[in-house]
Amino acid sequence: MAKNKDARPPTFAVSVVGLSGTEKEKGNCGVGKSCLCNRYVRPNADNYYSEHTSVLSTIDFGGRVVNNDHFLYWGDVCHRGDDGLDCRIQIIEQTEFIDDQTFLPHRSTNLQPYTKRAASTKLQSAEKLMYICTDQLGLEQDFDQKQMPDGKLNIDGFILCIDVSKGCNRKFDDQMKFVNSLYSQIAKTKKPIVVAATKCDECVDQHLRDLQVFVASKKNLLLIETSSKTNVNVELCFNSLLQQLDKTRGKPKTVPYLEAYKIQRQLVASVTDRFEKLMVQTVRDYHTTWKAVTNNLRGQPDYEEFITLEGSRKARNTFTKHIAQLKQEHIRKRREEYLTTLPKTLNNMLNNLDEVEHLTWHEAQSVIRNRHDFQFWFIILDQTPWDESDHIDNSDRRIPFDLLETPEAERIYHNHVQHLLSEKRRGEMKERFKKTLERVHFISPGQSWEEVMCFVMEDEAYKYITEMDRRDVYARHQQEIVERAKEEFQEMLFEHAELFYDLDLNATPSCDKMTEIHSVLNEEPRYRALQKLAPDRESLLLKHIGFVYHPTKETCLSGQNCVDLKVEQVLANRLVQLDHGRSNLYYNNPNVDKLNLCLLGKEGLAQELANEIRAQSTDDEYTLDGKIYELELLPVDVNSTLLFSHTWVSTFKPHGCFCVFSSIESLNSIGDCIGRIRAEIAGSRRDRFAQPLPFILILANQRDNVCKNIPILRHQGQQLANKLQCTFVDLITSTDLSWMQLLRKI
Repeated sequence: MAKNKDARPPTFAVSVVGLSGTEKEKGNCGVGKSCLCNRYVRPNADNYYSEHTSVLSTIDFGGRVVNNDHFLYWGDVCHRGDDGLDCRIQIIEQTEFIDDQTFLPHRSTNLQPYTKRAASTKLQSAEKLMYICTDQLGLEQDFDQKQMPDGKLNIDGFILCIDVSKGCNRKFDDQMKFVNSLYSQIAKTKKPIVVAATKCDECVDQHLRDLQVFVASKKNLLLIETSSKTNVNVELCFNSLLQQLDKTRGKPKTVPYLEAYKIQRQLVASVTDRFEKLMVQTVRDYHTTWKAVTNNLRGQPDYEEFITLEGSRKARNTFTKHIAQLKQEHIRKRREEYLTTLPKTLNNMLNNLDEVEHLTWHEAQSVIRNRHDFQFWFIILDQTPWDESDHIDNSDRRIPFDLLETPEAERIYHNHVQHLLSEKRRGEMKERFKKTLERVHFISPGQSWEEVMCFVMEDEAYKYITEMDRRDVYARHQQEIVERAKEEFQEMLFEHAELFYDLDLNATPSCDKMTEIHSVLNEEPRYRALQKLAPDRESLLLKHIGFVYHPTKETCLSGQNCVDLKVEQVLANRLVQLDHGRSNLYYNNPNVDKLNLCLLGKEGLAQELANEIRAQSTDDEYTLDGKIYELELLPVDVNSTLLFSHTWVSTFKPHGCFCVFSSIESLNSIGDCIGRIRAEIAGSRRDRFAQPLPFILILANQRDNVCKNIPILRHQGQQLANKLQCTFVDLITSTDLSWMQLLRKI
């Protein structure tokens, strides 16, 4: 022990010894001395190296780390015991370095055999550097450079390493012969000795029992079962020797390897579990990088403890596994989303049973691909399969077409066909049940389903359809017989016109009169047919009385079928046809040589269209069918107040309107605008020759050249054009369409 002249903590030097030499003497592998020193001095997983070679080149042997010695200086460890006492332990490993050319031991200043050299208690080596790992040799400047203090050490105790594993081409008995000789030499030093049974994670039970017999035969010799690989009992081994060096310290409890290993595994499992939970809580996006995670988690106890026990490589493997799970979960959700959408898609595209009933799934895919609305529902990817492409991060929710090649998609298709068959059968059964109800003549208007149900329960159609369908069919049947009963009741009232002759002019019969009317009508079956609908019957009666005394369109009992309304509609339609014919005569007159065109758009689209048309004209003149026309353009924004006044039509007198859009928002605005313009014109029309203003919907190129919404815009634009009964033009696909061809449509 170093002399303690001041208050500094005591320092002890420990020499780790064991079987060493050439491959012939020790086999293909060592007994674990270097790993034991490594795990004790630098226990963190990232600083632990499982491979340490003793076969060196002459240059490496002469470097400052080995320094032409057959021992290594591993550095020192500050130790604070449970009793609070501090000390510093310096670690030396006695070994035998082999020349990589001759495969014989390197020559050094100490020519003694290993058993005698390893028992030395006084070591000297000027400027010798601390050993870290094999990669350090020759690259000393890239590693931490720490010299052995004063270039000399006095050994205070020994740790004798004995490999209890199967070994590599080495017999245990041969190792024990070497150990006996080595022990005899180090025992002469009178220094404390602790035997470390190494590689207990691969322990051969017989070897361990033989070693226990050997230790028991020696006086004051302690055996510690260790494993540097699993980091079990390594610190206990050195602490046991430290207690023998300093008797003031408490004696540590010796724990068998299996028991200590179990405790270590529980610790590792607990730390791993906490780290995995931390990873789940912290990393929720599979695009997250390992560098970002380490920067975020650095300093957190659960992260740091896992790095210490298991190392950065296992931490990164855990992260990579978690990222893969996140990605698979994302793909699973997207797949479920697509497969959930697929039945709706098939219902829209393949809803005709006669078309698909006998198609295979492959044939059905060909039909789907040829549909005009294919791009609205599906997308064909350049890279397949879709779940290995960038599409998994795309916001486009259309179904990747290659998904249809999966068994799940084929199953959904067959389910769809079965559903169509089932719906067809269901529809047939509902109609059969309807006919069954029609044959039950005692069903009266207003009669509840519960009263009728027991009379039709044996019907085959009743048994096939659901209760909801039964009630739905019965409700339809009730509606029909109620309407028929009301019509017959109305006829009956006209047949009894004499009952209403003597009513007051205000058509408010007295209670006595109403009693008389009911008394007379009660003899009629058509009156009694509405017995269960007495409030409706009373209402019909009062309406009839009101109509008799005030016959107008509003009080007509035929409602929308009133003859007066029908006549008005016929006359109105005839007048519109006359207006169209005369206006065409006016606008097709050869004397007309000027075209007034309104351009309707949003956010500057109308002005851009005007500029484009003017760029193709000569002084705003166009030649159409051999005649020169002067073109007057009026660009108008859809939000302009001008559109909601009829005066602009009479002032500008437009022959037509080009309505340009490039987004869903502008399309909706134009649709609302066209409706309001038509309503304003129709409400204020006085000129009998005023022509209904023609509109042309134009789909223009998007400003940002992003075309992924084009199929949707084209589809909705065509739908709006059909609804408004106007022309739809797609400038994106109709590249050969000129403005003169559009003007002909006006």
